[in-house]
Amino acid sequence: MPIDVQKALGAQLPATTGSWNADQVILYHLGIGAGMNKPTDPKELEYTYERYLKVLPSFAVIPVFGALGGMNNIPGININLAMVLHGEQEIVLHRSLPVSAQIENTARVAGIYDKGKAALIVLEVHTKEQGGAPLFTNRFTIFARGEGGFGGDPGPKAQHETPSRNPDAVVESPTMPHQALLYRLSGDKNPLHCDPEFAKLAGFEKPILHGLCSFGIVCKAVVDTLLDGAVDKVAAYAARFSGVVYPGETIVTSMWKEDGKIVIAAKTKERDTPVISNSAITLR
Repeated sequence: MPIDVQKALGAQLPATTGSWNADQVILYHLGIGAGMNKPTDPKELEYTYERYLKVLPSFAVIPVFGALGGMNNIPGININLAMVLHGEQEIVLHRSLPVSAQIENTARVAGIYDKGKAALIVLEVHTKEQGGAPLFTNRFTIFARGEGGFGGDPGPKAQHETPSRNPDAVVESPTMPHQALLYRLSGDKNPLHCDPEFAKLAGFEKPILHGLCSFGIVCKAVVDTLLDGAVDKVAAYAARFSGVVYPGETIVTSMWKEDGKIVIAAKTKERDTPVISNSAITLR
């Protein structure tokens, strides 16, 4: 069997180091649409101009994304990467992200769940500044199609159901036809997002936008709309990738203020299909 739960669960990946600087932060912000409509607006320049630069919390996925590349080196895991999708993402921010940093990462397999036709593999990555305090924790949930049915735990139920009342705010975020080509420069070079032949092999009619690009677009919409751009108010951000976005489509994000958090749901405007669900930003 491609996944041996007893071998894989709790397995540690080799520790890694990394870094980022202002240019990488700006490139990430541009990749999720910052400055697209109002490039010289003062609030947008806080994402795109080093003089005023702040770091969107969702950037925390970028410095550790490479950890996913080592998944097939984990004992007990041997999966077809062409059949892998990003299922969920959670970030816990231990403090606001600096504009530049030198970091150390440790990672482990924190969970493996059986969804019948697929397996969910949770990779937890802890990041701290080199020789310093913790910065953030990522939990990548990988949806491995065709690897389920081993009789395991189905996993936790949804934790962030949307309220029955109308949302407190709704924001439309257009994406560019070349959005995925720009976003991939932040590190996710999966050909699913640029190569039409590969996309068809993976079951899609054409390349799709990175789930983590949608993740960042939705985060920015919430921070700008309900937090007045205050990135330091975000303590955690979790989301389930419930559908795809094709570059050029518009993401519609609905937001509800709840006790200590903002519940989120997003869909495509053109096809009215879900993009992000079971999602919330937890506030400080």
